[in-house]
Amino acid sequence: MDGNLRKYFGRLTGGMAAVAALALLVVAAPASADTGDEVPVGTRLAARTHPAVQLTSITYSGEVVVPSSQAKQAAWDQLTNEATQAVLAGKIPSDERSIAKFFFQRVAADVDRYLQPVGPERTVKAQVGGMCTGWWVTPDGYMVTGAHCVEMSNEELSQTFAQQALEKFNKQDAKEMINALRNFEADKEMLELVQQIYVTFNSTHLEIRGLQKSLSVLQSLPGGGVDKTAKEVPAELVSVGESYPGKDFALLKVNGQQNLPTVPLGDDTDVQTGDTLYISGFPGLVTNTPWFSLESKLDPALTEGPYNAKRSTQEGVPYIQTQAPSYHGNSGGPVFSRAGKVVGMLIAGTVSENGEASENESFVLPVSIIKEKLNEKNVKPSASLTTTKYNEALDDFFQRHYKDALPKFREVQALFPGHPYVAKYITDSQQAISSGKDETPQPMWLWIAIGAGVLIVVGGGLLLLVLMRRRKKTPSSPQGQSPSPAYGGPYPGVNGGGGYPAQVGAGYDRQPVNGQVLPQGWQPQSLPPANGHQAGRTAGGYEAPRPRDYDAQRPGGGYDPQRPDGATQYVRPAPSPYGHQRPQATPDQDPAGSNAPDVADLEREIAELRRQLQHRPPEA
Repeated sequence: MDGNLRKYFGRLTGGMAAVAALALLVVAAPASADTGDEVPVGTRLAARTHPAVQLTSITYSGEVVVPSSQAKQAAWDQLTNEATQAVLAGKIPSDERSIAKFFFQRVAADVDRYLQPVGPERTVKAQVGGMCTGWWVTPDGYMVTGAHCVEMSNEELSQTFAQQALEKFNKQDAKEMINALRNFEADKEMLELVQQIYVTFNSTHLEIRGLQKSLSVLQSLPGGGVDKTAKEVPAELVSVGESYPGKDFALLKVNGQQNLPTVPLGDDTDVQTGDTLYISGFPGLVTNTPWFSLESKLDPALTEGPYNAKRSTQEGVPYIQTQAPSYHGNSGGPVFSRAGKVVGMLIAGTVSENGEASENESFVLPVSIIKEKLNEKNVKPSASLTTTKYNEALDDFFQRHYKDALPKFREVQALFPGHPYVAKYITDSQQAISSGKDETPQPMWLWIAIGAGVLIVVGGGLLLLVLMRRRKKTPSSPQGQSPSPAYGGPYPGVNGGGGYPAQVGAGYDRQPVNGQVLPQGWQPQSLPPANGHQAGRTAGGYEAPRPRDYDAQRPGGGYDPQRPDGATQYVRPAPSPYGHQRPQATPDQDPAGSNAPDVADLEREIAELRRQLQHRPPEA
């Protein structure tokens, strides 16, 4: 290949390499698309974990029996004397309201001293309960929650029934006591004071008969979406620990479940002081308020706060102290690290003097205790296929790859028709696609095809440009000169040595020049000196062809593969149209010389180009 042609093809291959690099960049471009890093941690975490967080319910039902009340006469007579002495001593005013208030305050302070239970008994059927939070750990229905969410002590039951079932009796008894005071009109303060007397008396003497307990999980009916079709699904109590400050853990099982959303368990070492914790659950200030709709109540709330310290109870049970806000109803809810793994379960929170929940501190049972309790029942937490596909769809959704996310969300809906959120994500994805917000990258095979197409078009254009420029620079053959042979004939080696064997059936005859036979397809250039002409040049001014690695001064055949003298490189002849094989190098040839023309297809194209051009243009 001559110097100019080599430069052209150097530019061609360099240009094609640049285009190839550009095509690779184009193919790699989708990887640099938005990864959704701007999505807040809490947003992504809530989306992934909320499907597995469920509202749980504990219900006690039975017949509540309370006796009637009767004053203890001796105690009332003594109280009357005390009131009279107080008036005479000026300790209390002498008006009727002041004296009545003195009486009721003394009775409320010690109800059983002044009142006693008598017949007839009064009964009422009642049902009481509470709401907590639970979360799925296996696809087939095992759920974790707090021990105090599934059991109530006798004292707690009495207080709960007294608050929820005895309100009617309390008001009725208070009214009868006030009516016993003739011509006395009680104001609001006095009425509340008397009612408190009977709240204490009735709750103290309350008896519950035929008590029954039920546990349930609130789920949506098939069809998906958080809606008003939610129903209570019965749950079986598998294991229960000790309420706070013990190992406040309970394990439930809901039968007939499959492909439930789950959350992964982490380790205690996943978090430490200063890390942010995330609590998921159902605050009672929402579930116990009539102002919110049912579908709204079934959506968990996410709060966050710092990990303050690791504590230990007097029983030796470890707890995590955090400032993540929690409320009644959040009990039993999972607590997550930033990575989205469960590191504990919310159990308790600080309470103010008036009994209201305080946001100052919350206490979390570490996940190591949860794992310990699960192992005792041989329950192995595992991720469901629903969760895996759902998380993949969410990743696409948050990257605005809605076309990729949509079929995955539909697969989730097929796996678990009761999924509480997938229906909305399907709708949101469809709307985003319709409004042109989709940023889904093209498939990889398409980018590869585009890159290959660019390579073919640009490479073909460059090759065409080379051919056109060569045609413009090639003059017509000198007058009277025969076209150079194209095929056939042996190539004489240096000093008449071997060379490539001749091909049979070549196109043109060979003509001797200065007593030497030229190889087929070559123009005579530099030849050995003859008849006194300048060494290396014929009478016609052409140099005989030399292999690119030829060096006449070098011993052993004169090959120098590193010589950049611009000499024409030997090009193997194109295959014979008659099917003959390309000549092979003889064993006595220099290996470098035999490998030098091995540039495959491009070399054969150049040989064909030379054949078409018939001869080289004369050099200056």
